[in-house]
Amino acid sequence: MVSFEEFPISSSNYIARYKIVENKGFVYGLTVRARGLGGDIGAGLKGLLGGEIKQYVQMMEDSRDESIERCVVHAKELGANAIISMRLDSDSISQNMQEVLAYGTAVVIEKEGE
Repeated sequence: MVSFEEFPISSSNYIARYKIVENKGFVYGLTVRARGLGGDIGAGLKGLLGGEIKQYVQMMEDSRDESIERCVVHAKELGANAIISMRLDSDSISQNMQEVLAYGTAVVIEKEGE
């Protein structure tokens, strides 16, 4: 996963102690994941018994990380060094497929006072 020092990402419209010097535009990263048969069987049993379905939690965390990484790659391709207004969206495509989308605004930032 990309570190904040390497490539700042913010869910707000700014990044503290930095000024935006150029707006590069809309960027996104998308991934679609399918649950495996083993996960579905385990989830079915958990559904009957109750409790957290750890396989699905891990799948969604991996999907989130991958979509953010792809969004960063898109921003770098545009010449940006940060993303502001980052958002995540998720939706089911079918009974066993999940889409995760990361999107935001690619910008060029500089430390204030430089």
